[in-house]
Amino acid sequence: MKKCVLTPLMTGCVFLATSGCSSVMSHTGGDTGYYSGTRSDVNMMKSDDTSWAMTPLLLVDLPFSALLDTFLLPYDYYRSGKVTTRDRVKASEEHNIALSNGVDIDHVPPMNTTPRGEKSSTHKK
Repeated sequence: MKKCVLTPLMTGCVFLATSGCSSVMSHTGGDTGYYSGTRSDVNMMKSDDTSWAMTPLLLVDLPFSALLDTFLLPYDYYRSGKVTTRDRVKASEEHNIALSNGVDIDHVPPMNTTPRGEKSSTHKK
């Protein structure tokens, strides 16, 4: 009796865990926006780098990703326009790279724009 109840339940859980894979990956990763999982599936299908074996899997995943993306629309709306932790980390890394290359981006003097034919005052002899 227990086996008859657990088999469909476990099958359903496994099916739900594997469906909408692109949507789950895009929402936990860096891709933001509306219908990011669906866009990811379509972009991978259009790409020349996607193997022939992956395309049928993407076709199976597409409706589930679209359904999960639709379900997550309120969350995407709430998250839109906010600076995420990923954005802050990326900005911090860019700042650190600039500092390690000897450029202090907080104190960069403004560049003088001179016409192409003319030399700036520092290059005149």
